[in-house]
Amino acid sequence: MLKKRIYQVLGAAGLALAVGACKTPELVVKNENRNVPGSYSTAAPATSAGTLDSTNSGRVQWKQFFTDPNLQELIATALQNNQELNITLQEIEIAKNEIRARQGEYLPFVSLGARADVEKVGRYTLQGATEEQVQIKEDRRTPDPLTNFQLGAFATWEVDIWHKLRNAKKAAAIRYLATVEGKNFMVTNLIAEIANSYYELLAYDNQLAIVQQNIGIQSNALELVRLQKESARATELAVKRFEAQVEHTRALQFKLQQSIVETENKLNYLAGRYPQTVTRSTQSFNELAPLASQVGSPAQLLNNRPDIRQAEQQLAAAKVDVQVARANFYPSLGLTGGVGLAAFTPGLLVSTPQSMLYALGADLAGPLFNRNGIKAAYYTANAAQTQAVYQYEKTVLNAYIEVSNQVANISNLAKSYDAKAKEVAALNQSVDISNSLFRYARADYTEVLFTQRDALESKFDLIETRMQQLNASVNVYRALGGGWQ
Repeated sequence: MLKKRIYQVLGAAGLALAVGACKTPELVVKNENRNVPGSYSTAAPATSAGTLDSTNSGRVQWKQFFTDPNLQELIATALQNNQELNITLQEIEIAKNEIRARQGEYLPFVSLGARADVEKVGRYTLQGATEEQVQIKEDRRTPDPLTNFQLGAFATWEVDIWHKLRNAKKAAAIRYLATVEGKNFMVTNLIAEIANSYYELLAYDNQLAIVQQNIGIQSNALELVRLQKESARATELAVKRFEAQVEHTRALQFKLQQSIVETENKLNYLAGRYPQTVTRSTQSFNELAPLASQVGSPAQLLNNRPDIRQAEQQLAAAKVDVQVARANFYPSLGLTGGVGLAAFTPGLLVSTPQSMLYALGADLAGPLFNRNGIKAAYYTANAAQTQAVYQYEKTVLNAYIEVSNQVANISNLAKSYDAKAKEVAALNQSVDISNSLFRYARADYTEVLFTQRDALESKFDLIETRMQQLNASVNVYRALGGGWQ
């Protein structure tokens, strides 16, 4: 009768657990939108600087995309020594260890142990009175105090009925892949930042050369004005204006020298080394042609861009987290067991089977009342999954806009450079003409000053535009997801 009553209680408890599990709250899961436009709407017609076809520069290795050997050496050094990148690599190791930890949770926990203790109980207690009457062997009483020696193996195991533990391990594995993609995205940005800074350094070098050349031209003009003043063909005002122009250009020279130092140090910092001279090309900056690139189709961004792939992995992990949180509503089954040897003295440990001990147990438990904490965790996981959907869609949209902007930028900068080149050519001729006219008193000194200033500014603008063209090519390569391969 008692045995039947126990079965009735266990059956009622199991039914209550099952009913409680069936009341798991249902939430609508939001799915991500993976559709992208068929082309970049603002893309320019096919040109050598931005060709719109089925190929994609994002799949080209950085050593093939950047052909300058000095730039290649800088990038290679940075990929080896950059501290931020090395920190990220350690984060990948941390994520890998998380997988190992999660994997161990759904395997049995087995431990080996030994134990020794001594106990003195009161004579007038149930245990003491019983031991007084029990003999270990014939004519051998139970020792007092009583010692105990144990040696055995013990195990616990939560049976992963609902795949809660396996899904937790799966989520950790997916997040590990996300950290790898995060590292790839950092590599892409690091390479692009080094390339842009390298071209910026070349631009400063060429601007400094132009300034030094103009200092010589302006100094010659200053000497001419002084001679004209001595012959009463110019005034002191003209002399001072030319002197001011020379000093202004010299001040610009020092400003450029400081910019060169700072840009070199930035490159050295990215390369993970202390300040030193950055080896670079000495050719004319305007002779550098913008890097040819092909943007391919927007759908290729989903596979090329590491940040999109990272957002995709994070979304997948968030979906698995919902399954893990949902499994908390269901009962869990745990098994315990142990086997070993126990005896009063170490010598009796090998006296089997009398010294053998073993144990086996199982427990089934699940939430029945006051499940608010589990519900809160479930709702939080679902909200995090919805958040990951929006983050994924945001990342895809941002990538598309970045490529679209840079493709249009390449086209507009090419036209701007052509116009600036014509402006520089015209102003160079204007400088020669104004100097000749001023030498023969057929032009005012202010015309010479304004012409020299405009010519200097136009040359600066031409170099600036060329640098923007090179940076736009680099930015297209980065936006397409190039560099990490």
